[in-house]
Amino acid sequence: MDIREATPQDWPRIYPFWSRIVEAGETYVYPLGLGSDDARALWMEPPPGVTVVAVEGDDILGSAKMGPNRPGRGAHVATGSFMVNPECHGRGVGRALGAYVVDRARCEGYHSIQFNAVVESNAAAVHLWRSLGFEIVGTVPEAFDHRTNGLVGLHIMVKKL
Repeated sequence: MDIREATPQDWPRIYPFWSRIVEAGETYVYPLGLGSDDARALWMEPPPGVTVVAVEGDDILGSAKMGPNRPGRGAHVATGSFMVNPECHGRGVGRALGAYVVDRARCEGYHSIQFNAVVESNAAAVHLWRSLGFEIVGTVPEAFDHRTNGLVGLHIMVKKL
């Protein structure tokens, strides 16, 4: 598996799993029913951010985006978002993307990484981020309307670089 910066030509292969994950209503706060153009505007990060893909040959296994969490005086803290094609779960794609983003943020001089909205019922993501050194610094109660679990909390997770 290789990780490289995403190109505009990658979007048609990212969007099907992006849409599938968002429409599942279990992990992302993005609006449901977004078309390709609106979704691309949310995922394909403009500079100073970047969007990357995990690839194996011509297959895109997953994607991540990263950049400053806030502009201006908050730009020393990075943030990131991650999606793994559901057909590729269990292959270490999320871990590889997570490690890549941590390393890249460190190399780019960020002080830390903050994830603003990790759904507390997403046990796999919480476990992965903890294993990569993130800690939960707070939880916003009932901030996410989970399709099957109802209102659940959103964790704020941070890793100091």
